[in-house]
Amino acid sequence: MNIALPIITLVVGLIGGFFIGVYYLRRQMTTMQNDPEMLQKVAKQMGYNLNSKQMQRAQQMMKGNNPQAGRPAPGRGGNRKGR
Repeated sequence: MNIALPIITLVVGLIGGFFIGVYYLRRQMTTMQNDPEMLQKVAKQMGYNLNSKQMQRAQQMMKGNNPQAGRPAPGRGGNRKGR
């Protein structure tokens, strides 16, 4: 019992911390997609300077309104046999 209780407490704390972190990250992403200044600030911290068109595209990608996001351009790459 002296060994099991601290291990169980550690596991419960790690799981709880994970879910709290996921909740916080989702809340921050929702705030960021509604606030262009915050998105611009994060981009600058990462070393990018976004113009207005790039900003709109980033907001669309975060909201999931861009069905082409993450898909390769047609006619490029792919697994083609015989080449």
